[in-house]
Amino acid sequence: MVMAMIDHSAHATDQVLELGRQWASAERLGDAAALEPLLAPDFLLVGPLGFMLDKTQFLGSRRSADLRHESLVWEDIRVRAYDNAAVAVGSLTQRSTYQGRDASGRFLVTQVAVGFRDRWTIVGLHYSPIAQPPESAAPPSNAEPR
Repeated sequence: MVMAMIDHSAHATDQVLELGRQWASAERLGDAAALEPLLAPDFLLVGPLGFMLDKTQFLGSRRSADLRHESLVWEDIRVRAYDNAAVAVGSLTQRSTYQGRDASGRFLVTQVAVGFRDRWTIVGLHYSPIAQPPESAAPPSNAEPR
């Protein structure tokens, strides 16, 4: 029983990592048609400035080309899988513009996915900006090294 749970979790982790690769590739290209099936119908994005976009709004900014990426790298991904849900956290670095204004940055992105019949979709994305600490600030003593 324990081995079956481990195998399921490893398989789910691989699927969620692949979902993330597909998402990052389609996002980098601004390919709304490729993004659409990757997102659940009730998808919700929380942006780095606290705004929220549903699936229609998220895809709309890609279809209109309001958001353009010169580069986008999704890396250092950690996945925790549970039955039919998973959480992936990774770093995202982008050189981008939104409506002609600079939207570049480094973010920690939390991706929440659900699986049904061996197909995973993204139900949520949450972007947290990675700010450079003041030179006098030290990381918390219990923080994991990056």
